[in-house]
Formats: sequence, structure tokens, C-alpha cells
Amino acid sequence: MKKRRTYALLVGAAGLSYVAWRAWQSCMECSEPSPQGERDVLRYAQERRRLAVLGTVRSLAQAWALPESPVAEVLDALAARAPAWLAPAAFAAPITAVSALLELPVDFIEGYVTERRYGLTEQRPQAWLGDQLKGVALATALSAILATIGGAVIRRVPRAWPLVGAAISLPLLALGNIVVPLYVMPLFNRFEPIEGEIERRLRALAERYGCGNAEILKMNMSAQTTKANAFVIGIGSTHRIVIGDTLLDNFTPEEIEFVVAHELGHYVAHDTYRLMAAAEALVTASLLFAATLPENRDTAMRERPRFLAQISARVALASTLLRPLVLKLTRDRERAADRFAVAATGAPTWGVAAFERLAEQNLAEAESPRWYEILFASHPSLRERIAALRDAADAAEERARS
Repeated sequence: MKKRRTYALLVGAAGLSYVAWRAWQSCMECSEPSPQGERDVLRYAQERRRLAVLGTVRSLAQAWALPESPVAEVLDALAARAPAWLAPAAFAAPITAVSALLELPVDFIEGYVTERRYGLTEQRPQAWLGDQLKGVALATALSAILATIGGAVIRRVPRAWPLVGAAISLPLLALGNIVVPLYVMPLFNRFEPIEGEIERRLRALAERYGCGNAEILKMNMSAQTTKANAFVIGIGSTHRIVIGDTLLDNFTPEEIEFVVAHELGHYVAHDTYRLMAAAEALVTASLLFAATLPENRDTAMRERPRFLAQISARVALASTLLRPLVLKLTRDRERAADRFAVAATGAPTWGVAAFERLAEQNLAEAESPRWYEILFASHPSLRERIAALRDAADAAEERARS
């Protein structure tokens, strides 16, 4: 216990020092913004990799330190005075809110300022801060809800809570896929139907695969970034294809059609449901790992609000260790969607042009180090994807000649 307490104090001191350093940098940036540098793909990629690794290490260290920290002890004592059903939320919500607010200077420098320095955002700092505060409010509310549910499960089924929690997580994941597109994302961006010739072109493409009624929406991504992107989100009636204005305004109609054909591949294959299944497996494994806590065998400790922080630390570690498996699934599904787009358009050269434009606009390196792709990348490298498309184009030419 003493070693844990010492570890918590050391991590807390290091974390606060890091936040203070980033806060000082933020003040300097606000008084004298750093100039936009060159659009250097290699430097940008190296910086993003370094920050991704650092962020993972920091979040894990803090998650493991939190349960033994003085802050957790104080909040645990205060929350224990509340009614049993409210105590978990009374513990989790303040920790989430304070942690997120303390991270704002870090996010400002490592996120906003980095993107602005490489010319990848035109968002004003005030708008960025507004988005972040909305995110803090949503995260705090979500943590309170999940803590309340988790606390109730632990109280009612103290021996089987990991399995019951895993069973409950599936409908929660489904609910999230309904609520997020309808109510959360519109808090940050505008969504409107695509109109005109491009809409007719994309609708005809969707109709060929029995998806003529699929929602194809335009999102004002330019409010936050200059990067081009498109994605599929939602389930059931909220299942839709979303295309950023940053893509629609800069890509040719042929390139847009290939990108949408790729997203249609996700849509037709129900990849959202595949990812939900993967997330459910991840949650189940993480909760079973969390159940190995020594404190789980102590009824008095299990009923303390702080027990949720100990569970969260174990879940964070398990999720990080298992994340490469989920990322491999997403990379495989991206490859499958590329193949679908080739079959749907019959024009792999459109995909080559789209990916080359994407690389230039998003300042994306052609190929990340292998270790980074395994641990962090949700998509295959652009070099691999472009090579596959060129092979498909060569094969099509060969068939045409024969």
C-alpha cells in the first residue's frame, strides 16, 4: 500500500508539472502565436507519433495512480456520504471534470497548436475552446451515468458483475451509435443533405447496391480542420455516410465517387456492427481482467466509490494491450472497403488519385513504421493502399487486352 501511495504521489507530481509546463506554453501562444511552419510531412508524422506514445504512457500511468491518490481518498470519503445509488457518480463526475479541465493546456499545445503550425486548421482558439468545453461537459455526464450503472451492477451482483456489466455494455454501445449521430455530433458540426449533380451521382451508385435510401450527408469539417475525411456512423435509422466539406470542395467528382464507394463498402458490409462486436469483446475481456483485483474479494472495498477507479485502471491497461487486435480488424475492413470501391466504380485509378490528393491535403506520410501501424493505426498505409489500387488497374488492363 505504501509503494502504491508513493507511486501515486510521484505520478501526480509529474503529471501536474507537465500540465503546468503546457499551461505556460499556452499562455505564450495566446500572447504571441507561433508562425505557421512548412508543410513538412516527415516532421509532422514524427511529432504525431511521439505525442501518441507519450499520451498513451501518460494516460496509463495516471489511471493506475488515481485510486491511491489523495484526491481519490478525499472524493471517496465525500461520495460515501451520499446515497448508495448516487455515490459512484459523485465520485466519478468530479474526477472526470477536473481531469479534463487540467488536460486543456496539453490538448491545446499538442492538438490545436500543432495542427495550426502545420496549416491543418483554421479554427480560432475561442472556437476550439468552446468545442473542448462541450466535450468536458459530455464526458462528465457520461462518466456519471456509467458510474451509476456500474455501481448498481456491483452492488446487486457482487460476484458476477463482470459478466453482467459486459452484457449491459452491448445495448449501451448500440444506444451510443443512435444517440451520437442524432444528438452529440450536431453540437459540434452542421449536417445537411448533399444536393446537385454530385448527389444524383452518389445516389445512383448507392442504388446499385440496394442502398438508395441511405443518408449521404455533408459535414462542415472545415470548422475544425482542413483535412479531408468521410466516414460511416450509426445503426438502423441513424446509419449514414458522412462526407466532409473539406473533401467535397477539393476533390474531383470521380475522386469523390470512389471515396463514397469505399464508405458504401463499409455500409453494405455492416462494418459498424462488426466494430460493435469487437468493442463488446474488448469490454468483456477488460472487465474480466479487472475482476482479478485483490480488492474484488473484499466486500467493504468493493462497495467503496473508489473501487470504480481501480476497475478503470485495469480496464485501461487491458484495452491498451488488446487494442492492436481491434486495429487489425479495422485495417482489414479498410482493405475490404477499398476492394469494394474498385468493384463498384471499375476505376481504381480514381482511388489512386483520391489517395494521393488525401496525402497532400492531410499531410499524411506514405508509410508509418511497422510498430506504429500495429499499435496505433486504424488504416493501412497509403503506400500499401495505392499499390493495391495500381495492381488492380494493371490487372484490369491485362484483362482488357486479353
